[in-house]
Amino acid sequence: MSTFAEVGFKGSRKEYFTVQDMDLAPGEHVIVEADRGQDLGRVLALGAVAERKCSASGGCGTPVPDRQVVRPARDNELDVLESLRRDEERVRTTTRKKVEEHELRMKVTEAEWQFDRKKLTIYFTADRRVDFRQLVRDLARTFRTRIELRQIGVRDESALLGGVGRCGRELCCSTWLPELKPVSLQLAKDQNLSLNPAQISGCCGRLMCCLQYEHDTYVQARRRFPREGKSLQTSRGREEVMQVDIWRERVTLKDSEGERRTVELEALKEEVREATGGPGSARPTS
Repeated sequence: MSTFAEVGFKGSRKEYFTVQDMDLAPGEHVIVEADRGQDLGRVLALGAVAERKCSASGGCGTPVPDRQVVRPARDNELDVLESLRRDEERVRTTTRKKVEEHELRMKVTEAEWQFDRKKLTIYFTADRRVDFRQLVRDLARTFRTRIELRQIGVRDESALLGGVGRCGRELCCSTWLPELKPVSLQLAKDQNLSLNPAQISGCCGRLMCCLQYEHDTYVQARRRFPREGKSLQTSRGREEVMQVDIWRERVTLKDSEGERRTVELEALKEEVREATGGPGSARPTS
């Protein structure tokens, strides 16, 4: 009987495989089928968990992954993988020199050897389309293997290289975030954040990913509050909602004379109930 396995490789690259008659555990290193050869990765998830992640990300392509886990990796193979990772620094340096020689407008970000050295993947960023056919031939002669040049975006570059965000923690995209979704400025507006790009942009120069995956939390929380600019009938008369603070659960109001006050959300609800004489809440009355 086969089961699913999510296997992680260098950076944030993940792929899905089937497992046949093998007793594996998350965190274990395995040899897997790869493009015209074999690769070595680490098991991230197994069984139903891996199957759900595969379906959610669209990484399966078919109901069952086409490739299989071959066997658990041996200790000496982990040493080989470590030597390959050290050699990738030489690969990056050499490739950057080749890019300069060919006068190409591209930035080499990272390099990744396939475990059996039958393929070398070079990741790069570029502002426009690059004709790198001659470069590929040159690299193939230099490294004596099949070369794949893969263009990525700046957000993918940050996920691949990793780093520390303005929050002081490792980048979400390079640690746990399963996929990179589009992030719009409207998300920052909904969360009452500064619209200064310098304050809401990540290391990649794009809007921070946390604006996206935290958005639902803000939306759900704001449903308990009245909207800014709306008028409420309170114990002090008609007052306009100027600002809401969902974390401290406070609402700032302004009366007809321009005087402002800040009250707790629950206290405001009680005032609205007393003013309207019913079981109302702090929702807009007009």
